[in-house]
Amino acid sequence: MDTLLDRIDRYDKAVELLPYTLRGPARLTDEMDKTQVEEFRLRIGQPPTVLLPDGERIFSSIPVMGKELTSVLEIASAASAHAVRDSLRNGYITARGGLRVGFGGQAATREGAVTGFVHISSAVIRITKEIHGVADDILPRITMDGAVQSTLILSPPGGGKTTVLRDMIRQCGAGGKRVAVADERGELSAMRDGAPQMDLGTHTDVIAGCQKAQAAMMLLRAMNPEIIAVDEITAPADAEALRSAANCGVTLFATAHGNGIDDLMGRPMYRRLLDGGLFTRLVTITKVDGERIYTVSEIGGGRSPAAGRPASEHFAEGKISIPAERCFAEEI
Repeated sequence: MDTLLDRIDRYDKAVELLPYTLRGPARLTDEMDKTQVEEFRLRIGQPPTVLLPDGERIFSSIPVMGKELTSVLEIASAASAHAVRDSLRNGYITARGGLRVGFGGQAATREGAVTGFVHISSAVIRITKEIHGVADDILPRITMDGAVQSTLILSPPGGGKTTVLRDMIRQCGAGGKRVAVADERGELSAMRDGAPQMDLGTHTDVIAGCQKAQAAMMLLRAMNPEIIAVDEITAPADAEALRSAANCGVTLFATAHGNGIDDLMGRPMYRRLLDGGLFTRLVTITKVDGERIYTVSEIGGGRSPAAGRPASEHFAEGKISIPAERCFAEEI
């Protein structure tokens, strides 16, 4: 379970990645606000902000300087930017504690490929949420005859897809299932020095830092998984890799950005995935009055969703409400 103390502890760890000049003002943030902060955002020449569910809020009136942004990189990389060079080419690095730090600015390139940054003009420290138990009421609804079903998790950006997927992986991996995670951006495992910083279960294998399609195929060939999990299907190559895994009898967990089944069915890549029956359960996450509502629906069973909508005749739809300020799930 995710307690208020857990959230404050994650906030405090993120503060340690700020330059010394900003740590004092950040620590003055109201205790309840600390539990809701999602990101620190620093932009050169602008006051630093924290991102809360209702938007950004300034926590110091003094504009951010370039040397403070450079300091964030030095702190997050443990003073060794060379060691995180490959990750930095993608615009971010993973710091200790599973915190992800993204950068913007003037990119350095060589033969058309980004090699890093000449100058950093902005930084965002994302506070990763690891909430044990968030999938407690979801897993029974995606399990049929004792077998977990291939499941797609859908929400708009920032809706909590990755948090739910991570807990599904953890619970299945801890329960004895062989789970393989293709973690292209490191958001599920927060891999550092070869070890996941997030709890993904005792029977889980991870490949991080390479394209998820390539990682999924490597895991399929090398690790004999029962479940393959990927975060955010974004490219046709991702879809093809998942299709290959499904053809080998592997269960799939994945996430996608979207506002509902109609939104997905309007996009050719996702429509082909759904029409092909790769996923048979859909978890849709929506926010209503500050609460996240999780709706679990049947979408496959070997047939296309009628008129692009979830089928429900063979599956009792469940809605699970998890208020943002609480640390447990309750059925409604």
